[in-house]
Amino acid sequence: MTSYRILLKWAFINYKWREVRFAQYVLISIGISVKRVGGLVVVALNFVKAEWKNWLLGKSVRQFHLNYLKMKKIILSLLGVFTLVTVNAQNTDTAFAQEVRELSTAKWQWMADKNTEALEKVFHDGSKFVHMSGTCNKDRELEIIESGSIWYKQADVHDVVVNVFGDTAVLWNRITLLAHVRGNDVTTEFTVTEVYKKEEGQLQLLALTFSSVRDTHELAH
Repeated sequence: MTSYRILLKWAFINYKWREVRFAQYVLISIGISVKRVGGLVVVALNFVKAEWKNWLLGKSVRQFHLNYLKMKKIILSLLGVFTLVTVNAQNTDTAFAQEVRELSTAKWQWMADKNTEALEKVFHDGSKFVHMSGTCNKDRELEIIESGSIWYKQADVHDVVVNVFGDTAVLWNRITLLAHVRGNDVTTEFTVTEVYKKEEGQLQLLALTFSSVRDTHELAH
């Protein structure tokens, strides 16, 4: 046993771990097969078995690392696509909201000019208009504007909020409206709610509601 102890000590001193494992299996094998002639064969087989396990473990680790790198690449790619889609969606919503703002502003001018030809294209066939005195449909609203029974002379827009919901947008105007009603000019503070929807590439007004408010009324952003 002394020679084997010397071998083990020599391996540790030289930090050669492969020799350390070999010496360990020498001692184990000697303990198991000391009475067998084939002791050296058992030693060799034990060492080969240990090295085979180490090789398999190393291969598994390398394969795991490669799989990890592949998965990391896929995840980063998906995150990139998700970010791009999100940014594009935000940009689309912003462009849609701006388009609604511009159409709403133009609509007030067309109402002041009694331009029913332009308004007829903007008002949806099923649109509704809610006034303080009642609700009317598209045809009746165009008739009111054309006849001047209500003349929307000037709308001073103080604030606008637009929320986009897919192909539909809701716009809130905080306005001071100067209107000529039954022979009199009347100035009224309103929050006007407008609902727009894009159909076949054309933006149309679905609903417009006048809500009388105090001059201190503010829109929530």
